[in-house]
Amino acid sequence: MPATPVRLTARAVLLDMDGTLVNSDAVVERCFTRWAERHGLDPAEVLAFAHGRQGHATMAHFLPDRPVELNLAENARMLDEERADIEGVVPVPGAAAFLASLADLPHALITSADQPLARVRMAAAGLPLPPVLITAESVGAGKPDPEGFLKGAAALGFAPADCLAFEDSGAGIAAARAAGTRVIGIGPRALPHHPDAHAATLTAVTVTAAPDGLLTVTIA
Repeated sequence: MPATPVRLTARAVLLDMDGTLVNSDAVVERCFTRWAERHGLDPAEVLAFAHGRQGHATMAHFLPDRPVELNLAENARMLDEERADIEGVVPVPGAAAFLASLADLPHALITSADQPLARVRMAAAGLPLPPVLITAESVGAGKPDPEGFLKGAAALGFAPADCLAFEDSGAGIAAARAAGTRVIGIGPRALPHHPDAHAATLTAVTVTAAPDGLLTVTIA
């Protein structure tokens, strides 16, 4: 028997990028595997932690005694590597149609990438940038801190409780929850973190708007 569709309503949508709109796993895995091996760390452990976080936060977690300045410098070099590497960067299935359905509706990108990397990856995936970008430069603390989602909601003019976040990672789901935002998990990484609703890909998600602006998000 087919599953009953899940419907949630909101006034605005807050979107993660990597793993939610763009599949950049191949690049992340290449860059962080090299980094882990340089430092004698287990790449699988590093990658399990890294998804959804700013690079320097992952570095600080695994090298806790290293000065912050060194983590920031090495993260800057890694961002250069990531911007130059778009092999395997593709849209998550359904992302183009999903973003097209949001074109005239309030939505923002909330990503741990910096703005140049966000622009490179969205372009590589052939996806349009949302009208509001909250990137690494926009916040003092990255995911799982809620600052990015709070700023995104404020920039769109809505309370966090009136927004829906789309996320794929534990760090991102924790950040959205801490902001007071309900979360739709996208893909397999999201499932263990018990989002409010879940879709395997964005092909299962549709968004419609009522005349008063209320959005209904349906997950088939």
